[in-house]
Amino acid sequence: MQLQEKALKARESIRHGGMDHSEHENSPGTEAGNGFRGVFYGYLPCKEKDCTGLKMTLSLKPKSNYLLVSQPAKPSSREFYEKGKYEWNDKTRILLLTPNKDAPQRQLSIEDDSALVVLSAEGKLMPGDQEAYTLRRSDKSKTREVHIH
Repeated sequence: MQLQEKALKARESIRHGGMDHSEHENSPGTEAGNGFRGVFYGYLPCKEKDCTGLKMTLSLKPKSNYLLVSQPAKPSSREFYEKGKYEWNDKTRILLLTPNKDAPQRQLSIEDDSALVVLSAEGKLMPGDQEAYTLRRSDKSKTREVHIH
């Protein structure tokens, strides 16, 4: 996990001309200070044939941009990428993902600053154990397996 965080910081450093912005990205009063910025991982149930699960990585970036990478755990499966904007509602504790392309919006329930629960298309809890639909923030969780894309 630490190696991945270093790789992400190095990539951002190169992108920003060698400057390290990590110190002030999460300072109070900034957009990133909301606690929902970061990388969230999960291994969700899969309904497809020959699929044992769905690896999902959600990266909440500055300026309310997100990148969602999903990959079914089955032979010869490729990764699917979705980019868009995100917004959250403190009152309802819902994170709304709006893709750039013509795809349906996604909703996630905000458990706390380290966990998001994937909701159905109707915004309801999925059937069964909610832990199975939970994405954990990489820097807050030590128990989830981290996969690098």
